[in-house]
Amino acid sequence: MLNVQLDQLRALNAIATHGSFEAAALELRVSQSAISQRMKALEKQLGRPVLWRNKPLRLTEPGEILLRFARQVELLGNEVLTELELEPGTEPALAVVVNADSLSTWALPALAELSSRQRLEILREDQDHSVELLREGRAVAAITSYAEPMPGCLSRRLGVMRYLPVCAPGFAAQWFDGGATVSALGLAPMVVFDRKDDLQDRYLRQRSAVPLEPPRNYIPSSHDFFRAVELGLGWGMLPEQQCLELLAGGSLQLLSEDHLDIQLYWQQWRLHSAALDAVAAGIITAAAELR
Repeated sequence: MLNVQLDQLRALNAIATHGSFEAAALELRVSQSAISQRMKALEKQLGRPVLWRNKPLRLTEPGEILLRFARQVELLGNEVLTELELEPGTEPALAVVVNADSLSTWALPALAELSSRQRLEILREDQDHSVELLREGRAVAAITSYAEPMPGCLSRRLGVMRYLPVCAPGFAAQWFDGGATVSALGLAPMVVFDRKDDLQDRYLRQRSAVPLEPPRNYIPSSHDFFRAVELGLGWGMLPEQQCLELLAGGSLQLLSEDHLDIQLYWQQWRLHSAALDAVAAGIITAAAELR
C-alpha cells in the first residue's frame, strides 16, 4: 500500500508551482536538501521517478498523477480549516483553464462574481488543448472542446460558440472583389491567434478540398485579434458575440454564410468541494447564453 506523506506532497506541489528545488524550499521554509530528501523518499516508495531532473524540471506521468492528488488534498484541507474556523483566508487559488474567446465574451463576468468568495488563477489555453493542464494536475477545472471526461474528472456540456468568417469592408474590396472564392482565400492574409489556433484553417478546409496556405498574421490576444480584423490586417473567425453588432453596422462583413460551431464542455475534478462546486455553478449559469 502506498503511504505518501503530506510533506512529500507539499514538496512536489511547490516544485511544480515554482519550477525548482530552491524555490520550493523557499516556499516551504525548509532547506533545499530537505526538499531533495522528500522527493527521493517519495520516488523510492513509488518505485519510479516523479521528476525529470533536467532544466526546466518536468513531472513524469506518475508525478502528474501525484500532483493532482497533492492539489486535491490541499483544496480539501483548506476547506476543512474554513469549516473549523481555523486559519481563515488561507485557501489556495483555484486554477481554472479558460479559452481566450470565452474569457473575452461570456465567462469573465461569472468569474468576477466569484472573486469576493474565492481566489482564482485563470490559465488561458486553447479549448482543444486545455484538458492537458487538467491531466497534468495544474488546474482543477477547464473549459474544453472535449466531451470525454479526463481520468478522475466530471464532464458537462456548456453549449456552442459560433464563429463567423469576417473581414473589414476595405479588406474585402482589396482581396475579395470577386467574392471570397477558393482562389482568393488562398492569397488573402488571415489573422491567427497563435500556432495552436486551427479555426481559420478549419474554415479553409470547409471551403476547399485542396490545402490552402495564405499569409498569416499572429495576434495572441482576443481583443487585439478582433481589432486586427476590424482594422484590415486580415480576415478571421470571430465569435458571433463579438461581431454581430459590427456586422449590422457595416464595420465588418461576412466572407460567406458558412460558420463553425465549437461545442464547449466543463470538466472538473471528481471531488466534493464547495469552492469548486461554486465555480462550476457560476460557469454553467453564464454559459446559458451560448447556443
